[in-house]
Amino acid sequence: MAAFTAKDIQSLRQRTGVGMLDAKRALEESSGDMDEAVNWLRIQGLAGAAKRADREASQGAVAIGRDGNAVAIVQLRCETDFVAKSDAFVALTQELAQLVAAKGEGAEADRADEVDRLKTTLKENISIGRVVRVEARDGGAVDGYLHLQAGRGVNAVIVAVSGGSEALAHDIAAHIAFARPAYISRDEVPQEDVDAERRTVEEIARNEGKPDAALPKIVEGRLNGWYRERVLLDQPFIKDEKKTIAQLLAGAVVDRFAQVVIGD
Repeated sequence: MAAFTAKDIQSLRQRTGVGMLDAKRALEESSGDMDEAVNWLRIQGLAGAAKRADREASQGAVAIGRDGNAVAIVQLRCETDFVAKSDAFVALTQELAQLVAAKGEGAEADRADEVDRLKTTLKENISIGRVVRVEARDGGAVDGYLHLQAGRGVNAVIVAVSGGSEALAHDIAAHIAFARPAYISRDEVPQEDVDAERRTVEEIARNEGKPDAALPKIVEGRLNGWYRERVLLDQPFIKDEKKTIAQLLAGAVVDRFAQVVIGD
């Protein structure tokens, strides 16, 4: 048997960018000699992935998986939209999302070799990006929304609610996909951000020549607009802008939401 260890396999992977199975095969073929293993991989056309490791992976796809009362988002990153739209890339993204939904965050690591093989096959820097799993509370509901572009997911949202239905969670997820709030409620906004914005809008109002007596009302109005850009409950519902998300909930509560957008 060839004399090499798991540490040797890892070292070869780091040097060449190949997957675990290819690294193991190369060391077997070279009787454990590291330099010969690198050369064997070059001959087989497998050692080019290392050159791609530093390329920016700003493209990719997102997918949503579901298992009972748990929903997951997985982002798979790559360099070009051409690869991101490929059947193999989209399929693996979906498989990873389903795996995480069923087994939890971290389960995507079980498929690392498949990601490595895809990296070699498609000749791009491919890696797993954000991974999020949201589970509904007892008596609650969870659902998601996935915006597709050219056959691949580019904007994925999960929402968990208490006191509401999956249909409600889905509607709110669709809203979040396009409104992109950062917080559920005003209480979550860091106070230092609020204070800084208050100072800014007050200074703007003064520079506009607004009278001092009118400043408090003007500042509060502009601060309310600032909140609407960031806070989910304050935002007008995209399907009916006459009501806010808070009004749409009608007593239900958004427990958590997560959003993953390609390119962000």
